Amino acid sequence: MSDNVYKVIEVVGSSSTGIEDAVEQAIARASATVEDIGWFEVTETRGHVENGKVAHYQVTLKIGFTLRN
Repeated sequence: MSDNVYKVIEVVGSSSTGIEDAVEQAIARASATVEDIGWFEVTETRGHVENGKVAHYQVTLKIGFTLRN
C-alpha cells in the first residue's frame, strides 16, 4: 500500500427533488473541477418548508480526494 495524502473540502448541494439528489448533484459538480474524489460524508441536512410541505433540500458534504505527487 502506498502512502497518500488526502485533502478534504466542504460543499453544499441542493435539490427540490430530495436529499439523495442533492448529494448526487454536489458530487457531480465537485467532480467537474476536482480529480480523484474517493469518498464523501454528509455532515448536515437542512430543508425549506412552504405551505406545510418540504420545498427544498440542502446537504453539506465533506468530500475527500487524493493529492497527487
